[in-house]
Order: sequence, then C-alpha cells, then structure tokens
Amino acid sequence: MFDRLFVPGEARAALADGAWVEAMLQAEQALARAQAGAGVIPQAAADAIGACRADDFDPAAIADAGRSPGNPVEPFVRALREAVGSDAAEDVHKGATSQDILDTAAMLVTRRVLELILAELGELAARCAELAEAHRSTPMVGRTLLQQAVPVSFGLKAAGWLVAVVEARAALARIEHERLAAQLGGAAGTLAPLGKEAPEVLRLYAAELGLREPTLPWHTNRTRIAELGSALAVAAGVAAKIGLDVGLLSQNEVGEVSESDPGASSSMPHKRNPVGSVIAVACARLAGAHAGVLTASLLQEQERAFGAWHAEWPALVGALGYTSGAVAGANRALDGLEVDVERMEANLEESGLGSDLGSAETFVERALASYREAR
Repeated sequence: MFDRLFVPGEARAALADGAWVEAMLQAEQALARAQAGAGVIPQAAADAIGACRADDFDPAAIADAGRSPGNPVEPFVRALREAVGSDAAEDVHKGATSQDILDTAAMLVTRRVLELILAELGELAARCAELAEAHRSTPMVGRTLLQQAVPVSFGLKAAGWLVAVVEARAALARIEHERLAAQLGGAAGTLAPLGKEAPEVLRLYAAELGLREPTLPWHTNRTRIAELGSALAVAAGVAAKIGLDVGLLSQNEVGEVSESDPGASSSMPHKRNPVGSVIAVACARLAGAHAGVLTASLLQEQERAFGAWHAEWPALVGALGYTSGAVAGANRALDGLEVDVERMEANLEESGLGSDLGSAETFVERALASYREAR
C-alpha cells in the first residue's frame, strides 16, 4: 500500500519481483551466448537457454525456495535447467556463481529505473527553469534560519533549485553511462572453470548486456554500488529541498505559493495540503536511509561478503524506488505552481527590508545559461 502511495507506477513495475526474474534470465542468456561465442558451450545449448521466457518462472516460488540457500539465484538456476531440459541443462550457469547473476541483474534493473528517474529529473529541471525565467525579477523576502533576511527574487530561488537538479542529474547520468558493469567472476573471482577463454567470455558477456566490462570481478569491491546509492540520495534530497521550500512558502501565514493539485484533509475541508511537497520530503528520507545501507556495504569480507551483499538487495530497490518517488513528488509540486506575486510584494513591503535585489537577475541568467548548455 505504501509503495503504491509513494513510488510511481512505472518505477514499481521496473522494481517488481517479475522484473528481477527477467533480469536474472537476461543475465543467464547473455552468459550462454557469450560462452557459445567463445566456444565454451555449443551454440545449440545457448539457443535452448535463449528460448526460455520470464513468464515461465514464478517469482514467488523462487523467492520462497531462495530462503534455504540465502539467495534467489540458486532456485532460479534449478528452474532454468529444468525448463531447458535435455543435454543443454548442464550448460546453464556454466562457471558462474550466484553473485554474478544477481549483481548483473541488479545493474539491468538499475539501468531501467535510472532511465525513469533521469527523465523525471529532466522534467523537474524544465519546470524550475520556467519559474526562474518568469520570476527573475519578482521580489520576495529572503529567509535565513526561517527568519526574514534580505530581499531576493523568486526567480533566484527557482534558479537555485535548477542548478541543484542539473547537478544531481549529471551525477546519475555519469553512473548510468560509466558505472553499470557486468559481474562475472565465478566462485572466488578467478573464473577458473572457463579456462583461458574466461576473459573473452567476460568481454562478450558485457557486450551482450550493454553493460561496462569491469577490469576484474567486483564481488567485494562495492564502490559502484556505494556511488549509486550516494547519487540517488543526493537526487532525492535535491527534490525534497524543492518540496520543503514550496511547503514553507505555502503556509497560510506566508501564502506566497500553492500547489495546483493540493491534497484534501479527512477532517478539515478547508485545507489545501501541499501533498506533492510532502511526498518529496518523505521519499527523500526513505531513499537516504536505504542509500546508507548501500554505502555501509563497502565493508565486505575477503572474497565474498558475510551479509553485507545480501542487505544490498532490498536497499537498492528502496533507494531507486523512493528516489523516483521524491522526484515525482517535486514535479507534482511545481506542475502549475500558483505563484502569488502580490502576496510576495506585500510581505516584502511589510518587512521593511527594502527592494535591492543585488545581482539576483545576473545569477538567474547564469543558471539558465548553464541549464541550456547541459541539455
């Protein structure tokens, strides 16, 4: 129920159990094609493995069966071998270990959700840019430590949001393009069962999946996972910053902005709750908590983690899902945001802070120019 409330539908679908099973199948099929290409297994075996479909497997049954070995790959591989049948069954999962398949599946799932988050961040940046352009000279009270400070423009505030969104998006885009890598190391990172063909299998495997070929297996080198978690937490936090500002400016005592799609109260019909902003803040808190598990998982024992790797799985789902939710919440908050220019001016006049906006307009233009260049 809560995931449906916080996480957008497309992201939920991309993170669902069925999506993980499909990603594991993609990894196994890519491995078979790579091994056939390197002459490790017959092409007929790769074709038989490639003929399987994700719908052939029950995610719930795989998860239940995975409680015994402590991961879902072992029962999935057994089910895949049964589905393949005949002599090709012995070529399923050849030379690989469970972590190879699950880590690779995690990269595939991540790539799909990152596409959604990056698109949402692009929309959020566009909305910030529109507000910055439209209100570059709209004066308002600037507030520090929640107290009235000096005049600013609403366009400058929106420009600040814009720059942060662009920076967060660039960090996630770099990870999408450079840090999503295939995993293939076998039992302890040597790929010994594949013999001298191992490096070629790894190269072909990564190419089949459209993932980076790592320098060597990264079973307990979790820097790419930690970077991903950190970048997701930053993106969610940037979205939540927008939501928090909108929420504060929406207070009745301030009344300078209001969401166009407010939420209702179950007991107070007069209320116009800034729910998009609330969701952005709530999701950012959750995304940050899950990202903390991912960064903590840098500490892993020797050639295979003792629990830290296992903790990554739900944490990655949470960090991806709630980051998507945070950005979607901020987009809801800014979509058609009602800006009360007269109230801003009245609050500024009442404050007695004057009207000197300094270099606000110049900074707004610099932010807009940077945004145009980044697109």
